[in-house]
Amino acid sequence: MHKHEVKNCPRCHAAFECKAGSITQCQCSSIRLVDEERIYVESRYEDCLCINCLVFLQQEYAVFKELHIYKQP
Repeated sequence: MHKHEVKNCPRCHAAFECKAGSITQCQCSSIRLVDEERIYVESRYEDCLCINCLVFLQQEYAVFKELHIYKQP
């Protein structure tokens, strides 16, 4: 039996089901972050985020990168 838990997104506070025990079924597996995007997200949040916030942050990173606003740590 796989462990699933309801979490609250640290960014928007929405509840979502984290399926870390069955990652291929988790909502986060529907988005592909390149290493730079993953580092960007991880530099701001320590816990899982909902899919909507992951998509938003991926797009935000693209804009910041284009405008040369964000420099990786």
